Amino acid sequence: MERNVLPHDSAKAARAPAPVPTPAPAPVPAPVPHHRALPAAMYACVVLVVGTVAAINLAVPMLAASALHPSASALVWIVDTYVIFFACLVIPGGAAGDRFGRKGVLLSGLLLFAAGTALSAAAPNVPLLLAGRAVTGVGAAAVLPNTLAVLLHAVPAERRGRSIAAWAAMTGIGGVIGNVGGGAVLSGGSWRWLFLAAVPIALLLAAFVARVAPVSARHDRRLDPLGALLLVGACVALLVGIVQGPEAGWGSALVIGGFAGSAALFTAWTLVELRAEHPLLDPRLFRVPALRSACLGMTAVFFGMFALFYVNASFLQYGKGFGVLRTGLGIIPLTVPIILGAQRVAPLARRIGLDATLALAFAFVGGGLLGLSTVNSGTAYVAYAGWLVVTGIGVTLALPTLSGAISGSLPPAQAGVGAGLQATTREFGSALGVAVIGTVLTARFVSALPADIRAGHGPGHGHGHPHTVAQALATAGPGRRHDIVTAFVSGADSGLRVIGTAVLVLGALVVLQSLISRRTAVS
Repeated sequence: MERNVLPHDSAKAARAPAPVPTPAPAPVPAPVPHHRALPAAMYACVVLVVGTVAAINLAVPMLAASALHPSASALVWIVDTYVIFFACLVIPGGAAGDRFGRKGVLLSGLLLFAAGTALSAAAPNVPLLLAGRAVTGVGAAAVLPNTLAVLLHAVPAERRGRSIAAWAAMTGIGGVIGNVGGGAVLSGGSWRWLFLAAVPIALLLAAFVARVAPVSARHDRRLDPLGALLLVGACVALLVGIVQGPEAGWGSALVIGGFAGSAALFTAWTLVELRAEHPLLDPRLFRVPALRSACLGMTAVFFGMFALFYVNASFLQYGKGFGVLRTGLGIIPLTVPIILGAQRVAPLARRIGLDATLALAFAFVGGGLLGLSTVNSGTAYVAYAGWLVVTGIGVTLALPTLSGAISGSLPPAQAGVGAGLQATTREFGSALGVAVIGTVLTARFVSALPADIRAGHGPGHGHGHPHTVAQALATAGPGRRHDIVTAFVSGADSGLRVIGTAVLVLGALVVLQSLISRRTAVS
């Protein structure tokens, strides 16, 4: 601390002998962050929030048969509520970290995640379960972007490339761990265990992060709460229109209002962001053709992947009679190409070109989904696994190529925006895929049920057509299980055909846009 020098001290200071110079002590190196512990903590956080997206799909059959008696649309909302809040708030989550401190926002996100999963585990009804899922999604949105920000702040410059690559790999591995770990937890017999298991994990990670993560400087980055609110509202309204269609009717006021409200809110969001001095996501960015096509491509790949995750869990349990652990393991063939081939994608893209690589990627993803739609209850799992590998080859080709295209279409100063766009498009595509396949599956399932089952109603489900396997079994009894499962498999096949076709069409649009933009740039 400095001592204030008063006027009467000045004479004494003048008469005092000059101090004898002493050698300066050797500089003490600043404390170095835990180089091994810190990346491990950040990667574990990524696996937790991404794995949760995949794990919940395994619990859908349990939830359908539970005392909550959820409708088919409620099952989709249980999966999608987390994903949509995660998708829409991940960019605001990164901005909040810049403004209020990345470590603090990351810790707050983990605590919110724990609180949301605890509420979900204890929920006595569907509305409270959805509230818990929303809180968990808000927490995940605060966690994901700040794990990368904390990591890049602490890691030396020469190791940042490897750290970013490992962090990106965790976003893919997290889905696999979520399936396998979720299956292991759910083998205990209750869907509540899936949420209960996440509570101590999130709290332990919060304690770990508090110990090893450094505090980074804060930046005066303005937040945009109105823009974030409008974006969440627009996405939720869109899903209302898609998800509620089979039950409420496509001409109902709810469904039409959902689509109309979504269009109005997306328009309002665009206008607000265009007028904002510091928008979180500037719509003008999408004037860049390469960025626009790459974002559409990323949305399409995750649209297909998470539609598959949603239907795969129920198909293997209902159609093949797998337990939840075996179901969680059953998706692993999809990841084999990702693990073995990720390093070979960049050389291939340099050899055959970006457009050819993307064309192959979408052909494999869409073709694999269409192939999966030909599998039925009597087909050997080996054939199912083979089509999963085909789909996985497409995902392997697509993800690094599209990630590079998004990053490469923005200047280095906007690298954070690029990372946020990747996360947003991934999660939005996931939510949309679950909503669309859930809608198609439900509509086809109801129409494929035998007439006597379709006309009945079960205890606790109210009057009307059964919309889930659990409702149909409650209506007709276990003696009609074969007919009900056959109707479900028909619905799953129809859903996969719609999703596979959509991926092929969207992929063609992505490649066409990329070709046009490249030729325009050359001319």
